Amino acid sequence: MRQYLIKFTGALVLLTAVVSCGKSGKKTKGVPDDGQVHGVAPTTKPGLAKPLGMVYVPPGTFHMGPSDEDVTYALTARNKQVSIQGFWMDATEITNNQYRQFVYWTRDSLAAKLLKYVKTVDDVEYVDWKKAATIKWTDKTVIETLNPLIVPPPDRINNKKSLDPEKIVYQVEYFDLKEAAKIENKGKPRSSFLVKYAEPIYPDTLVWMRDFSYSYNEPMTKKYFYHEAFGNYPVVGVTWKKATAFCNWRTLYLNNFLDKKGRANESDFRLPTEAQWEYAARGGRSQAPFPWGGMYLRNKKGCILANFKPGRGNYPEDGGFYTVRADAYWPNDFGLYNMSGNVAEWTSSLYYEGSYNFQHDMNPDVRYNAKDSDPPRMKRKVVRGGSWKDIGYFLQVSTRTYDYQDTAKSYIGFRTVIDLPYFGQGGGSGKRKP
Repeated sequence: MRQYLIKFTGALVLLTAVVSCGKSGKKTKGVPDDGQVHGVAPTTKPGLAKPLGMVYVPPGTFHMGPSDEDVTYALTARNKQVSIQGFWMDATEITNNQYRQFVYWTRDSLAAKLLKYVKTVDDVEYVDWKKAATIKWTDKTVIETLNPLIVPPPDRINNKKSLDPEKIVYQVEYFDLKEAAKIENKGKPRSSFLVKYAEPIYPDTLVWMRDFSYSYNEPMTKKYFYHEAFGNYPVVGVTWKKATAFCNWRTLYLNNFLDKKGRANESDFRLPTEAQWEYAARGGRSQAPFPWGGMYLRNKKGCILANFKPGRGNYPEDGGFYTVRADAYWPNDFGLYNMSGNVAEWTSSLYYEGSYNFQHDMNPDVRYNAKDSDPPRMKRKVVRGGSWKDIGYFLQVSTRTYDYQDTAKSYIGFRTVIDLPYFGQGGGSGKRKP
């Protein structure tokens, strides 16, 4: 509905300008009325400048695929030269604190609707965030009203009322441009390409126990997403679908703010494509197997350069038994932290063994949003970077692996990218002004 309102408002502004110009003969503001084409700037103010916590990855060309021998001889990543458009990328993996903001926003919006903390604009209900900020979570009357979000009595421990993580559900809504662009869909109504679904977003904290048989990891299950000590550590236990929902929310959250300020909306936050991820991880070092440019996992002093599984399993040797802070170790030349190690990262790309053979050499990508009813093979998404529990091979920037879009792991996180307009294209620095 919000998209329709934006479209209608834009059309109304344009219509008003045309009518006023045609009837009164007045010139458009800032444009001389001399019969010449001078061009008309958008009526909205500029949108986002430098995104918080993100760095700019300039456009370039690189050789995608192994920089050394394909040790597995699987031939799933044949070396190929490709070109990548510039984009902004999170300097670190999304942290527990950042993801918690998403969880709390969703929780508060659901609670506000139950408490009738809403306002109506053009017959559409919106959350009144000023009232939502005053919710008293310890008030008995409030808790009674929020009963649909509370764990039912049979599932409570010591009869303690608490929020049910399964009830924290975010409503994903977006316009499927890929489907709308298909020639066979030309002429279909806009509603044919609107995608809406509900996605439970709370991280699966049980992954710490589920991923490792005959291993004691209960403390991480109980504390990793809850304790402030892990606030700046990468979020895990998040499926590809949850990560995609986070991107959708981050876009909505930003554009709602820009709307209030009368500024232009920006493009969507999203997961990076496989090619974008590898290009960013290399940091401009096209033929190096690791983000730091060298051939080895240690520097000349013997210090380990990433968080992974050294040797035969000396987990704490690199400074972290499990994960480490998202900004640990030195960043690569683009300013990106932990592109190898710490946690592996979701990409937006479908995993297909032979995809390098037919992808375009300009912004290559293969996407498919699998349905729940699709076979498992169609649900495979490319995972890159290796993690704290992986050996060095998986830390190579060219190593491909995958997991299923509805599966969560204790060693897979994500970071987002956004395609913002930038100045200097075609000869300049390619950097966006702050």
